[in-house]
Amino acid sequence: MARIDDNFISMCRDILENGTTTEGQKVRPHWEDGTPAYTIKKFGVVTRYNLGEEFPILTLRKTPAKSAFDEILWIYQEKSNNVHDLHSDIWNAWADEKGTIGRAYGYQMAVKHLYRDITRKGIERAFGDVPIPEMEDGPEKLRPEESYLAVLHEDEFRHTRAIYDRTKKAFYMDQMDRVLYDLVNNPFSRRIMTNLYDFEDLHEMHLYPCAYSMTFNVTQRKEDGKLVLNGILNQRSQDTLTAFAWNEAQYGILLAVIAQCVGMEAGEFVHVIADAHIYDRHVDAVKELISRTPKPAPKVWINPEKHSFYEFTRDDIKLENYETAGDQIRNIPVAI
Repeated sequence: MARIDDNFISMCRDILENGTTTEGQKVRPHWEDGTPAYTIKKFGVVTRYNLGEEFPILTLRKTPAKSAFDEILWIYQEKSNNVHDLHSDIWNAWADEKGTIGRAYGYQMAVKHLYRDITRKGIERAFGDVPIPEMEDGPEKLRPEESYLAVLHEDEFRHTRAIYDRTKKAFYMDQMDRVLYDLVNNPFSRRIMTNLYDFEDLHEMHLYPCAYSMTFNVTQRKEDGKLVLNGILNQRSQDTLTAFAWNEAQYGILLAVIAQCVGMEAGEFVHVIADAHIYDRHVDAVKELISRTPKPAPKVWINPEKHSFYEFTRDDIKLENYETAGDQIRNIPVAI
């Protein structure tokens, strides 16, 4: 069976048999009819995969890998917080009349932060000969909707790898570009990470980030010296039925895509969930899923012709020899 199937079955059984309930407690989530959405939960669930051997693609039911990767590109490549930029409707329940989810997810990726240890040569090594606009005395953070837009048009700014502040003699760069910069220039740094959980902006987020932090760590293979990219996904909360397979697939693929872009091999992917829970109205569906007999893990095809993170599209990911153990479970209620 696929390793993710084994992890999912073991985790769900543990939650159902040994978890604690929130029933009768004050909870934020609710069902569409207004009823409180209670859970059975376990603290501190950890799963681990060697991407060189197998990707975490669930076979107990179908995981739409293309849509999962599309959401990752929406956050980390497009750096968007508008649901109209997605090819699915998974975020519609949290969108406002303009289609945005507030200062959440992709918005945080679009924020450029001031760094004093970035160099022009390093930018060229990481991104090639790209334009580097200059400005005078910008704020410590450059947000997508604030005054620096007088310097650049919004879309142009979002896709600019760096901006040089002549007054501060330093560069502004967003989190994703800083990851790519460091993996090329400082691969053994222990500070390569992204973080979507910005306390300053929480009040402007329509949903606090669930999967909020990705930490990257490079190791060197003993036998041939090849650099290997590993990653840890930290998640504060997870709706196990609807999100476990989705999150593990998309962040495993993200890690492998980044590895390809920086000339490394994908290594270990570790997923840490603080609060892994099953909603009360999901229990029967979960029991039905974990009763199925898993299939062998499929292969993940990543377009070998792409080597720039910003060239990838949702069509550059495909699953090969993907068999599932049963039909998709339809009409799963989602707590909001």
